[in-house]
Amino acid sequence: MTTEMQSMQIRAPAKINLSLQILGRRADGFHEIETFIAPISLYDEIEIEKKGHSIDFQCDDPSIPVGKGNLVVRAIEVFSAATGSSTGVSIRLRKRIPHGAGLGGGSSNAASTLLALNQLFDTKLPPEALAKMAESIGSDVAFFIFQSAALCRGRGEFVSPQKVAEVLSVLLVKPQFGVPTASAYGRWQESSEIPGIRYAAQDFHNHTFVNDLERPVFEKFIFLPRLKMWLLGQPEVKIALMSGSGSTVFAVLDSSAAAQKLPDRAKEELDPNLWTCACETV
Repeated sequence: MTTEMQSMQIRAPAKINLSLQILGRRADGFHEIETFIAPISLYDEIEIEKKGHSIDFQCDDPSIPVGKGNLVVRAIEVFSAATGSSTGVSIRLRKRIPHGAGLGGGSSNAASTLLALNQLFDTKLPPEALAKMAESIGSDVAFFIFQSAALCRGRGEFVSPQKVAEVLSVLLVKPQFGVPTASAYGRWQESSEIPGIRYAAQDFHNHTFVNDLERPVFEKFIFLPRLKMWLLGQPEVKIALMSGSGSTVFAVLDSSAAAQKLPDRAKEELDPNLWTCACETV
């Protein structure tokens, strides 16, 4: 006799875009992209429990919406509509991934919720079915369903899981402001490069690092190109690139030990209020 699962705890990882190329604007208003994304060892924590017949969602970050504007709530509604499950659940979200950061926190929370609901309600749906649900929630949500690095195409919904050849030691650096994703894409076509800033592709360990959204974002948020160029000037930094639509810039380091002194130096020389996090690809 088996005991039906009533609750579970899950970790929702952040991501970085090792590459992001925009192929053009689509008729539906979205942009056709090709991006290689890797999950990293920075996580939000989610507790989810079967409870009643409604959605009780709480988050320890008061700036996060808790109603229908939250992707977790949207994920529950989409799952319930697709499966016919009576998805009365209580969810507690502990945020560690900053939002407006280009790290995919909201998308990861939504995907992790779909994965958890699939287990809690024993619906036995394959990843491909969950990824189809994820398409209607947000462009990055499908990526997180597969729990792997992946090459993503379309507007992000076509996911081809791949291996990252080696673990990369990464330092995330984010200023206090965020960048609205829609604004970054909306400015892409008309934007231009800032003289003296490095936008060209960078190669390291068989990966090509490039982000076409740096051009529109750097033009508007002038601290970010300064941050990127400062990181590229540090001896322990091999690669520096904005993740997604920003505002996080990540540095790939020559060793995990290199991440210990670099944050203090960045805060001293650039901005004492920088948020930093040493992590690695997973």
